[in-house]
Amino acid sequence: MSLYYEAAGLIENPDKKGGSLKSRVFGSKTLKSNKAAIFALVTESTKWSPVLKDVVEKSGILKLEKKLTPLLAILLTHDLLLSKRGVAAHADHALKLAITRHKARLKAEFTKIRVTRGFASVDAFRAYINEALEQNADGETREPEHPRWVRVNTVKTTLEEQLTSTFSSYEQKQSLRDVMSSPASAKVLHIDEHIPDLIALPPRADLTKNPAYQKGQLIIQDKASCFPAYLLDVQQEDGDIIDACAAPGNKTTHLAALVSKAAKAKSQKPKQHIFACERDKERSKILQRMIETAHATKLITVKSNQDFTRINPQKSDEVSNVGALLLDPSCSGSGIVGRDDTIKIVLPSAVSNTSKEQARGKKRKRKAANINDPESSTPAASATTAVSITEEEQDDPASSAADLQKRLASLAAFQLKIVTHAMAFPRARKITYSTCSIHAEENEHVTLRALASGIARRRGWRVLRRDEQVDGMKRWNVRGTKAACASLEGVGHDEDLDVVADACIRCEKGTEEGTMGFFVVGFIREGEDGEDDVDMDRIGDAEAGAPDVENGEDEWEGFSD
Repeated sequence: MSLYYEAAGLIENPDKKGGSLKSRVFGSKTLKSNKAAIFALVTESTKWSPVLKDVVEKSGILKLEKKLTPLLAILLTHDLLLSKRGVAAHADHALKLAITRHKARLKAEFTKIRVTRGFASVDAFRAYINEALEQNADGETREPEHPRWVRVNTVKTTLEEQLTSTFSSYEQKQSLRDVMSSPASAKVLHIDEHIPDLIALPPRADLTKNPAYQKGQLIIQDKASCFPAYLLDVQQEDGDIIDACAAPGNKTTHLAALVSKAAKAKSQKPKQHIFACERDKERSKILQRMIETAHATKLITVKSNQDFTRINPQKSDEVSNVGALLLDPSCSGSGIVGRDDTIKIVLPSAVSNTSKEQARGKKRKRKAANINDPESSTPAASATTAVSITEEEQDDPASSAADLQKRLASLAAFQLKIVTHAMAFPRARKITYSTCSIHAEENEHVTLRALASGIARRRGWRVLRRDEQVDGMKRWNVRGTKAACASLEGVGHDEDLDVVADACIRCEKGTEEGTMGFFVVGFIREGEDGEDDVDMDRIGDAEAGAPDVENGEDEWEGFSD
């Protein structure tokens, strides 16, 4: 029965751990239950929770079963009614008994809701839940959802080949919104106007059984995640490339696809090489698998267990020809679609017999139930509140703000260390720096601090202006703001904030652009190549002031979302 306690613990997240649900499940070393089963239980229960909330409330089981919290009731009711295997526990387990003795009542309430909503079968009801196309309770059409972005892997194929084979029966839509509001099964697509070889499919479109996907010809990658490699605009004369924080590998394989496509256009073999650095052993294995699946092993060398900041560019012959670097370091991940701040589970009313208990329940509303205690009956949330767990949320708002600022300061210091280290590579002339964060501290502030650093000034680094950017990025209209740049205090710089802000590229989540929250900026260097007699220790410690934080790059997206 640890499956349900552990699933509830991940939803409650009492320790306020950052990262997506996927990264917290599959990255955990303490979970005892099958991780895939936990992930499936949480995601499916979340989807069904508005329905299951009504089922649990109308059945009245929370008044009868003190061992059940509202959250456990949702999880157990889901498996009892909707899982083929039923409740995953021994027949005599207290929690299984607590839910199964009310099976007839719960099933009857579920059937009433299904029939009332006009679904002839559970499968029809499930299709509605999965596709989220029907009208909501107010009679208004649901808002378009995040599309399934698919990048054509030009190492192995071309956009034209895929349009005439894999997508030959698909209808091309001029409007992205038409695709975003389509069901998962709809054969419609939108060719992106900013990133070459990128296609938008309907939300939750399933490609896992598609032959082109299985062969690595198609790679699922968010549009915003494609910005860094495209903005880098690598040319043959730029030399070799480093992806400094490479796992899981989507940006790395995108670099390989761009290099391969450019070489094919000139009827040449690629002359450049990509070095993919990853300091975590397990993530290095994931990275290697990604590269193999994308058929890019001839273009990419994985530097396993390699901390990018430990490479001495002045003494390493292997990277002496590196002229372009892609930097996508650890960040807060506050812009990721599907993180905890967007995953909500609606819970049934908690049972309170006295006004004193109600008052106590309100105080506990944002605190985690003791889910590891089978006797605990502390409610996880009120009837009208969806549990929305965010890494920034604490019971005390003042404490929350202070903790967030402390974390952002630590991350920003590490990010600055990465950027200034990249600026020290002798032949380097191009850098892209990106985060999936919405916070200026990790974005515009790091940009300005990097430009104000001694290494940037000595070596002639400056921001890549908007008018110099590759066409698709130049046309992207969501930029940084002067206000975000001006909010940086205590750093002396002589940058034109209007120019810097316009050079910064931002994406916003939850908009009709269909992206997650994202930030990317480019740096270029003018002047002669040379070692510049750089003191690497001073760059890493004095200029950046960065602690050696763990590489918490958010999650392995792999070839699926």
